[in-house]
Amino acid sequence: MESTPVKRLLNSLKIGTLALVKNYPTRLTEKDELQSLIQRLFPVSPGKELIRLGPESDGGYLIPDDLAGIEACFSPGVDVVSGFEKDCAALGMKVFLADRSIDQPTESSSLFHFTKKYVGVTTNDDFMTIDDWVASSLPGSNTDLMLQIDIEGYEYETFLGVSDGLMRRFRIIVAEFHYLDQLWSRPFFRLASRMFEKILQTHTCVHIHPNNGFRPLKKGGLTIPPITEFTFFRNDRICNASFASVFPHPLDFDNTVNPHFPLPRCWYASR
Repeated sequence: MESTPVKRLLNSLKIGTLALVKNYPTRLTEKDELQSLIQRLFPVSPGKELIRLGPESDGGYLIPDDLAGIEACFSPGVDVVSGFEKDCAALGMKVFLADRSIDQPTESSSLFHFTKKYVGVTTNDDFMTIDDWVASSLPGSNTDLMLQIDIEGYEYETFLGVSDGLMRRFRIIVAEFHYLDQLWSRPFFRLASRMFEKILQTHTCVHIHPNNGFRPLKKGGLTIPPITEFTFFRNDRICNASFASVFPHPLDFDNTVNPHFPLPRCWYASR
């Protein structure tokens, strides 16, 4: 496996482990394994400024200012807010949206293309794989793409089903991950860690923003927000990597009116 910016930077860190004392409904994930995964997700400053697309609330995300040449954004999980997608369209990107639970997005653009299906690990009347979706939407194309995905917990199996070739086409990936507090559960950790390892083969985390609609779980000296937004940037686009250490970012905004809580300290590196 290639050496990533995070792996090179982590070589200089020394982080200890603590004993766990609480019971859990399933076999417990070892703290050093969980901490190791979190460390590999430490956000990196990629050598490009972060900008915000979408509203100053839920549905807005921070991404690297490196959009020239991205042909399209694929956005499964539409719900009622499409501000991020509208901003992508305003920049000239084609925008492909998918969600089986609605008939049409509430917002519109001449560059929007909607499919009434869920994304998943197979293609049938109700579902489609991301590979099949991209192939049918942009036949013969091999350009760079962006992925923004919020599919309520189905992201784990969906990412594991994406081909390596398509992963390399996504210059930027914005994903909301659900149930992260279940990382203490060994069965869920095995699924989630394999998914993150797959993403980290080609991409590096450049931003994390916890959704303040849910209280974080504090256990064993680690604080884990159940729902968290991650931005990943393809490794070949990163230069002069250094760990990001200022959270929240000035362009971050809370998802809800609930009390604010910042990204827990265990999720990023110190200077």
